Amino acid sequence: MTISATEPDWAREKHRWAWDPSRRLLGAIRAYQKGGAIRRRVAILRYRLWSTITGADIPLNTRIGGGLLLPHPNGVVIHPSTEIGVNCTIFQQVTLGVNRNQKGAPRIEGHVDIGPGARIIGPVKIGKHAVIGANAVVLSDVPAGSTAVGVPARIIKHKDPS
Repeated sequence: MTISATEPDWAREKHRWAWDPSRRLLGAIRAYQKGGAIRRRVAILRYRLWSTITGADIPLNTRIGGGLLLPHPNGVVIHPSTEIGVNCTIFQQVTLGVNRNQKGAPRIEGHVDIGPGARIIGPVKIGKHAVIGANAVVLSDVPAGSTAVGVPARIIKHKDPS
């Protein structure tokens, strides 16, 4: 089964049991973004609870496409200006942030898998269906369908995503 880089799979975010911290955190963020004064206040309380439990720092106003999967949300840090496409997977200890020497935050396109401990820093674009290896430090663009590994990250495999 091929995962789409354009159409969100909302089932990936649906909580499956009572204790599902990452999906509960995403649910609180989605509820906040849907608006309404009372709904937002309740969403903020839920967000604070699940952020504390997961140890994730994902701002409420972050632009996140549908179908985000956070298998182990512990230590995930995302800058509020970061854009995340649909059906992405982000593992533990990932940082998506800015570089003090450059303006702009990462832009992650659809169906990107980001391995544990990876850092994506600055105004970089990660193309559709890309894979970022564990502990990689990405400081430049990664083309669609590529695999990037290392410190600093380099492309080790490229396949045409079409």
